[in-house]
Amino acid sequence: MCNHCVIENVKQNMLSRRLLFKGAAAGVAAVAAGSVAAPALAQAPTRVVDLTHTYDSEFPTFDGKPGIAFEWAADIAKDGYQLHKLTIYEHTGTHIDAPFHFSADGASVDQLEPQKLVAPLAIIDITDRAKEDANATIEAEDVERWISANGDIPVGAVVALRSGWATKVKSSAFRTDDAGKFAFPGFGKSATDLLLKHEAVAIGVDTLSLDPGNSADFAVHNSWLPAGRYGIEGLNNLEALPVKGATIVVGAPKHRGGTGGPARILALV
Repeated sequence: MCNHCVIENVKQNMLSRRLLFKGAAAGVAAVAAGSVAAPALAQAPTRVVDLTHTYDSEFPTFDGKPGIAFEWAADIAKDGYQLHKLTIYEHTGTHIDAPFHFSADGASVDQLEPQKLVAPLAIIDITDRAKEDANATIEAEDVERWISANGDIPVGAVVALRSGWATKVKSSAFRTDDAGKFAFPGFGKSATDLLLKHEAVAIGVDTLSLDPGNSADFAVHNSWLPAGRYGIEGLNNLEALPVKGATIVVGAPKHRGGTGGPARILALV
């Protein structure tokens, strides 16, 4: 190839790269200008907090049955590698509730939009109230109080209930009271109705269910999920986070047609 041809090829490659970077810069500028919707994520995180419980057959479940079973499918001594066969119920461990869980035509877990799985995290703390009332709930006035203290709920946020319940996970008190009745904190419908107006994409709890243990009608499940939002149950380590400013990364499973499933949840601070 002649020297002139080589020089011309280099010029064209450099021009193409300049155009590529120019386009990327324009895209960033468009987001900054507000022409493209983007969540207000935490900047320059310095640590990662794991919000996921370690999951095994002893982890508390709503129906009291083991949520996961392990069976060796390959043994290193015999096969040269190791492999488990897992039998898993979707709504066990730290897990996702997809809209499909409580609506016949809602989005399944594999259909959750990726941009809704990385989001600003707002935490509403009711730990003191939960010490006095095992079935304490977050209500609309708690959301309003949070806004007064911290500013607006970011559009596209995940809003989490912090009750201190995760510390009870190895005892029966995580699930039931001394009389054997379901007892744990959750969201009240007045709160989730308000969070719909603030365009939150998900709610999360450090308990067994989005609804409190004494709920008779699963009002939050029956309104929040059919509205196209998702939920996260069984969060851990919320106490390690500020009530605002963190970014949550929701490692939702992606099995076709799933109503939810165990997930790895992380927070960037």
